[in-house]
Amino acid sequence: MDIEMLKQLTNQLKKQIGTVILGKEEQVEKVLLCLYSGGHILLEDIPGTGKTSLAKALARSLDCSFKRIQFTPDLLPSELTGINYYNQKEQAFQFRPGAIFANILLADEINRATPRTQSSLLECMEERQCTVDGVSYPMPRPFLVIATQNPVETQGTFPLPEAQLDRFLMRLSLGYPQAQQEQAMLASYRETSPMDALAPICSQQQILDAQKLVTQIRVSQPVAEYLVALANATRQHAQIRLGLSPRGVIALMRASQAKAAVQGRDYVLPDDAKAVFLDVAAHRIICHGYQMGQENAAQEHLRQILADTPAPVEA
Repeated sequence: MDIEMLKQLTNQLKKQIGTVILGKEEQVEKVLLCLYSGGHILLEDIPGTGKTSLAKALARSLDCSFKRIQFTPDLLPSELTGINYYNQKEQAFQFRPGAIFANILLADEINRATPRTQSSLLECMEERQCTVDGVSYPMPRPFLVIATQNPVETQGTFPLPEAQLDRFLMRLSLGYPQAQQEQAMLASYRETSPMDALAPICSQQQILDAQKLVTQIRVSQPVAEYLVALANATRQHAQIRLGLSPRGVIALMRASQAKAAVQGRDYVLPDDAKAVFLDVAAHRIICHGYQMGQENAAQEHLRQILADTPAPVEA
């Protein structure tokens, strides 16, 4: 796969997913950036804005295995990872894989599960493997976790710890559609759901080829210094208590590479980093006096950092 093929594939996926999620081209593209980067996505918004529909539309557009898990307080870690059970017929213990063994995993309302269950995702999201009773099992490739959560209703929920948040490449919010888009949505859903018409247009191998291509996008020394400068600015900001982690800097670089690739370039520009900086960094930092629902304050601080940090220019 070359850059032009990746650009065409991205346009095809955006067009097909756009028949279900109307007027959210930017958010759909960022979901694809996470897919190409090998990262995971946290969709955070109020109920009914299309978080689950976006994940299902992406899954139906890809020729990959898909599983959805409704996270609840009584969900056990073994239901995700799997268990070793005794097969009386074979007279031996056998491993029964859990729900996480899929190319695309939709963790619906992830913050409703207990911390013990949430922590069962840490290893598979980072190391791409799952360890049960001392034996490690590789996750299928590609492997993408799309988690959703409602930031408004907090009763009976367990906030995601920082270690869990840091494993999501981006946190995205869909928001309300505009009036014209909502009218078009009503027309498309009048007789049937556009979700039923979706068919796979991208194979597993194409995704793997795209992920390999993204890692080959060139990051010049000035751009790399710019990424580090942005990270250091979050760590030295007077209103930020916890800045961007080294994992976050790598995520910023990978997302910038994917952004450059879908734009048809084999090199990263500072504008690529600016386009994804808020989505990559906002959920990774903690502001002083942080309380639930103050994510807007983090984004304002990050916008200030973007404005104050000089970007490299062509000599």
